[in-house]
Amino acid sequence: MKKSEINFTVSLDENHVPEKIEWTATDTGEKEIKDAKAMIISLWDAKENNTLRIDLWTKDMMLDEMKHFFYQSIITMSDTYERATNDKVIAEEMRAFGKMIGEKMLDNK
Repeated sequence: MKKSEINFTVSLDENHVPEKIEWTATDTGEKEIKDAKAMIISLWDAKENNTLRIDLWTKDMMLDEMKHFFYQSIITMSDTYERATNDKVIAEEMRAFGKMIGEKMLDNK
């Protein structure tokens, strides 16, 4: 069986606030360490029937970047949901919600 690894390294300041997020993945074909300003990881715990989450962002992530990050996350979750369930109706409702939220975020600049 083939195995792949995704590794995250989070550098924290003296108050345990993320200063830097770096990641690598074995299947990218690159050895280079990539930087990120934020990450949202959701894992399904089948035993507990619950979602586990890790939400981190660096202290230098700007508000506009965070808004864009959330907008794109909602849209890509819609795409993933459609691929996983073939439920086009709910996926489109999720996209519409994401677009509505994105427009409201832009209005609040």
